[in-house]
Amino acid sequence: MPAKKKPAAPVVKTKIESGELSLIRKLAEILNETGLTEIELDHKGARVRVAKSMQQTMMVGSSVPQAVAHHAPAPLAGAAVSPAAAEISGTPLKSPMVGTAYLSSAPGAAEFAPLGSTVKEGQTVLIIEAMKTMNQIVAPKSGKVVKVNIENAQPVEFGEVLMVIE
Repeated sequence: MPAKKKPAAPVVKTKIESGELSLIRKLAEILNETGLTEIELDHKGARVRVAKSMQQTMMVGSSVPQAVAHHAPAPLAGAAVSPAAAEISGTPLKSPMVGTAYLSSAPGAAEFAPLGSTVKEGQTVLIIEAMKTMNQIVAPKSGKVVKVNIENAQPVEFGEVLMVIE
């Protein structure tokens, strides 16, 4: 007996009203002015979230269709390694996930492991927020933090070297 197919759900297309588009633009301006990477607004059942990363800005809303603005990636610098980079040795701490890296527990709080500090194996050195979950990233070994490759609240990719411990 052949399986019955479910009828496809109707596609609802909505038009972005000029007021909604204006709201999205204002939220994007706030991101640029404040240096934030993400802002979310929930008002009268409509939720709009605007987030940006290094290479693209994405605006998503439940009552507003998804819109994505792509920016051309920055040109890559030459492949030559600077002498200062070649001198640094140690254990790289790579990002175990994609997310937003934070160097301290809260805005204005002291950094977990600032450049030049001594850390112990298993000590929290930064936090990566992924899917609204704060993940503590710990030092893979005891030693001195000799390089920090990220800034606070910076988006990070899987496998990216975040810091080096010597």
